[in-house]
Amino acid sequence: MSEQKNKTLARRKFLSGAAAVGAGAATLGFPMVAKAQAAPITLRFQSTWPTKDIFHEYAQDFVNKVNTMSAGRLKIELLPAGAVVKAFDLIDAVSKGTLDGGHGVVAYWYGKNNAMALWGSGPAAGMDPNMVLSWHKYGGGKAMLDEIYKGLNLDVTSFLYGPMPTQPLGWFKKPITKPEDFKGLKFRTVGLSIDIFAGMGAAVNALPGAEIVPALDRGLLDGAEFNNASSDRILGFADVSKVCMLQSYHQSGEQFEILFNKKKFDALPEDLRAIINNAVEACSADMSWKAIDRYSKDYIELQQKDKVKFYKTPDSVLKKQLEIWDQVVTKKSAENPQFAKIYASMKDFAKRAVPWQNDTMVDFKPAYRQAFAKPAAAPKKS
Repeated sequence: MSEQKNKTLARRKFLSGAAAVGAGAATLGFPMVAKAQAAPITLRFQSTWPTKDIFHEYAQDFVNKVNTMSAGRLKIELLPAGAVVKAFDLIDAVSKGTLDGGHGVVAYWYGKNNAMALWGSGPAAGMDPNMVLSWHKYGGGKAMLDEIYKGLNLDVTSFLYGPMPTQPLGWFKKPITKPEDFKGLKFRTVGLSIDIFAGMGAAVNALPGAEIVPALDRGLLDGAEFNNASSDRILGFADVSKVCMLQSYHQSGEQFEILFNKKKFDALPEDLRAIINNAVEACSADMSWKAIDRYSKDYIELQQKDKVKFYKTPDSVLKKQLEIWDQVVTKKSAENPQFAKIYASMKDFAKRAVPWQNDTMVDFKPAYRQAFAKPAAAPKKS
């Protein structure tokens, strides 16, 4: 046999063996490559927000990111509040599988276990919303929320994201000047904020977002809070009130929640679950940036076009909120061991995180004033 034929046979033998090894590796080591997904997985979601609200837009942003990143393998379809169930019934619908998932806030499930309202209601021991999310992810909050859901037999997988800026005290017929102004006031809020405003003497009614402005218009409410300049403007608050009070401790550290039916989520391929995890974190950052852009624009529009007057909440009202909050957490902690455990965890995290942030962050107000100060007049030529 010639040397050339020997080389040819050796080469064929090598390629044949390599192909066999490759086939085995594809079958044993890379099963996802060997067996491609047959068809897209479709999930039906509902938000707890009206279509026109920016919060529904945030929900759609999440859906769009997941659908794009999965390259068509996962398709989430999003419906607005009320399409299948009422806003406050969302978590039950997701748990039962009536819906595959949804978008809302943890405070909406306050009636099931008041400890859940700690994710959003109250001053959070001085933490801002991003710090609350840090506590949730790295300080033990997530494990405790999962424990609550398990104890309530809610078959859900929860993702918290999207730190909300401090929410206004609310919209009123006239400015709030002192704590006593809340006595007998018919007021809308949710979560543990109900206890704060009730403690100030208000008659509180927890209504979903879409029902607030109609209730104000009909005189069923004297005042109400929802969330931010964009949502409040879109929902029509400026049509029924021209007074908005800024700054409050009732919801100074809230965030959004994305829910999945746990069985549906666990059944997804590992890479799609990873895509969802990363989409949540990407949306958390993007929502923060979008909020700054949109809220600041609508803050100006409310003043210039809608003739709304904004007032800072008096310090006496803020102080009263904190006093009542201490009473609320003392009472709830005595009644609910989970409430006590969660609030203690939040305080432990805040005890080290808040001083670090307060000592580290510079006061930006002087820099803003300097940047927009009227330039000094040029010296006159002699």
